[in-house]
Amino acid sequence: MRRPTVWSMMHRIRKAMASDQGELLSGIVEMDETYIGGKPRPKNNKDDDNDFQPPKRGRGTDKECVVGMIERGGKVKTKHHSKKEGNKLDFKSLHSILLKNISPESTTLMTDDFKGYKPFKKVISHLSVNHSKKQWVNGVAHTNTIESFWAIVKRGIKGQFHFVSPKYLSNYLDEFSFRFNNKENEFMFDKLLINAVR
Repeated sequence: MRRPTVWSMMHRIRKAMASDQGELLSGIVEMDETYIGGKPRPKNNKDDDNDFQPPKRGRGTDKECVVGMIERGGKVKTKHHSKKEGNKLDFKSLHSILLKNISPESTTLMTDDFKGYKPFKKVISHLSVNHSKKQWVNGVAHTNTIESFWAIVKRGIKGQFHFVSPKYLSNYLDEFSFRFNNKENEFMFDKLLINAVR
């Protein structure tokens, strides 16, 4: 089988995995963003090597932004938020993502201290931890569960796919989410087949 054929089939399978993300999350839900993409390297020109600046980390980076939400002991959902479309990651965009993926009435939201999350206190039960002050846990408030999922995603992309283009990033995130959400489901393959023929 030719490589383009296999690649096309894999994306059709990922599309079937995406249909598993319908229901809203509730209970204790952690929300966090991460940035996915390779490290830029110095050009081959020796004159350029001396001018090479280390890449920015976190929200100042040019990498692709992904927002994730996970129920404690439950399911995870992800949303690719491309900065190239001119969209800033702020309260307005985060609130839109929340309403499409989380039930505000039956959820307590856990986040870090990013300023985009601060207005959530007016629309949902909200607790946060202050990572800028080295605070990782504050009572029941932490984002360790979603950060563990980010570790799975980044290790998987680096070790299995090596590179994921922004155009298809959402498809790969659907695969990671489906596999995570069904990790204890012995009928995962059957469920995928059902999704594929719907």
